[in-house]
Amino acid sequence: MRDRVRRRSSSTSGATGLVAALALVVAAGCSAGADDSSTAGSTASSTATSAPASSAAPGSTAVPPPPAGAGCAQQTLGTLDLDGQVGQLLMVGVPATDPVAGFAAISDVEVGGVFLRGRSSAGGAAIGAAVAELQAEVPVPLQVAVDQEGGLVQTLKGPGFELLPSALEQARQGPDALRASVSGWAGQLRAAGITMDLAPVADTVPAGTEAGNPPIGAFDRQYGSDPAQVAEAVTATVGALQDAGVAATVKHFPGLGRVDVNTDTDTGANDPETTPTDPNLAPFAAAVTAGTGAVMVSSATYPQLDPDRLAVFSPVVVDLLRQQLGFTGVVVSDDLGAAVALSAVPVGNRAVDAVAAGVDVVLTVEPDQAGTMASALAERARTDPGFAARVTESAGRVLALKERFGLLPC
Repeated sequence: MRDRVRRRSSSTSGATGLVAALALVVAAGCSAGADDSSTAGSTASSTATSAPASSAAPGSTAVPPPPAGAGCAQQTLGTLDLDGQVGQLLMVGVPATDPVAGFAAISDVEVGGVFLRGRSSAGGAAIGAAVAELQAEVPVPLQVAVDQEGGLVQTLKGPGFELLPSALEQARQGPDALRASVSGWAGQLRAAGITMDLAPVADTVPAGTEAGNPPIGAFDRQYGSDPAQVAEAVTATVGALQDAGVAATVKHFPGLGRVDVNTDTDTGANDPETTPTDPNLAPFAAAVTAGTGAVMVSSATYPQLDPDRLAVFSPVVVDLLRQQLGFTGVVVSDDLGAAVALSAVPVGNRAVDAVAAGVDVVLTVEPDQAGTMASALAERARTDPGFAARVTESAGRVLALKERFGLLPC
């Protein structure tokens, strides 16, 4: 791990209309009483989207020092060379059963986060000790993420972790009781050093279609079939997680509730119905209003939004989230590593195209892909000033989220 430490040390005008419109959906529902992720196959353009100008020249080894009085995130960003900035954009899978050994296997790649993949029954004390060992190895603290949704999707079990009911069962508690339940579960995560939950699921699955919706409905991962009900549960869950110090990651924008293909296992996931004013966007709008730290973008195709690109490679989809819903936090990709839907796209291109579209964190459950992704991102940044600015912008957002949840040391 010595090389890792040495190298690392070297709002919007469109938001109001759509959010207000979707809020009417939520309000109407309330007054009436009301493993993971996926991806779909096509190649994507590598054209970088516009980004705020950066003072760092392409190929430079460090950004200029931040101005006096800059926040901790900006101070930390000012210490990172290009490889360090790229590293903050990578979240790499390590085995939940042995995170320390998994992390050692990627010691030659700088990463800003790890995802505990698979399942562990070791319990809170063992996971907490392993996470502390990981954090001791890095100068910039890691974002440590799990899939702790409930039901069939629960990474961590054993002493110190309650068994969680499915999202469908959780929603039956009602928002107040759900918030109380999630508060307890989130406290268990935080006590074990977990800093991010890749939850809650904000996808709405239409009633009667659950069995035909393999990524979500078939496993009861949804909170319901009414977007107002889903929005209430999402709001409660985001608040409880984040009050306990665990960043929420609402997924899978703009929604997987209507697809009939699981993008983890196949290609062709397609939602022909979702539009920029779709009622099923209401849970995501509610999550933004609740202050969710992160939003995960799906890899399905949404022809009425962008017929030519998977959502994770689509500036149009990211702009819907940023410009119309007003989200200013961290955009996370769905898994770009093992998902069959991405098998036709070269590994390096997956990372570059996602970041070019506006994604901040590239998630791969395959640790042996981390080096390829890091190299591709750095090489593109060295030759493309616009892309270099995108990298700096995203690294700044990642660090700002870490600062928000008390991870940075300054």
